[in-house]
Amino acid sequence: MSTEAARITRAGAVATVTLDRPALHNAFDDALIAELTAKLAALDADASVRVVVLAAEGRSFSAGADLNWMRRMAGYSDAENLADARGLAELMRTLDRMSRPTIARVQGSAFGGGVGLVACCDIAVAVPDAKFALTEVRLGLIPAVISPYVVQAIGMRAARRFFLTAERFDAAEAHRLGLVHAVVPAAELDATVASIADALLAGGPQAQAASKALITAVGDRPIDAVVIEDTARRIARQRAGAEGRDGVAAFLDKRPPAWTA
Repeated sequence: MSTEAARITRAGAVATVTLDRPALHNAFDDALIAELTAKLAALDADASVRVVVLAAEGRSFSAGADLNWMRRMAGYSDAENLADARGLAELMRTLDRMSRPTIARVQGSAFGGGVGLVACCDIAVAVPDAKFALTEVRLGLIPAVISPYVVQAIGMRAARRFFLTAERFDAAEAHRLGLVHAVVPAAELDATVASIADALLAGGPQAQAASKALITAVGDRPIDAVVIEDTARRIARQRAGAEGRDGVAAFLDKRPPAWTA
């Protein structure tokens, strides 16, 4: 039996990373955090990977922090506590900044840091029965390292409510808030994820990476001369690159672009 807490499977250019601690509701500890961070970084460095799906085994997507890990943390020194927190922050940063498009396949509930994983993915699809909650204040804690991504996903106004109340909300509310992009029956979850992956495979990989960087560059910034000049330079670079030239030529010649081969 595999001892991996996060296993990778491949279907062509689509890599699926599956959290595999179903008995613990895929809660994470320091070992899983380190393993998942390393595997995501390796996939992002693999040119044969075009799309990364984050999935989970069992009833829950992720319950957040493992209780045994939390008990250990209670005895940590200040330096150990900070190093531990930085590890989780690095996981979220790694997932958020992947150059490959990412899809969260949310087959069950996500709490605490599990919500952070969903928010860090580019696209999220959930089943109707999935529940979500930012439960940290119930433990006297705060959702600190996941907050930039969750607030970006659901907005400050919703964060004021759910960070403070720790209320559970359902998949329909998660969709309304923008945390997930689609809610589909469990029987349709895999087909929906596969359809989104196919749509992603039709796009230029360099253009997708550049688009992700573009969103980060222009998001929540005033549309001033600096931003306008930056966007002009970005499209000029993309047009002049091999992928941009081939994509335009393929469209005009009515042929598939090279990246779909």
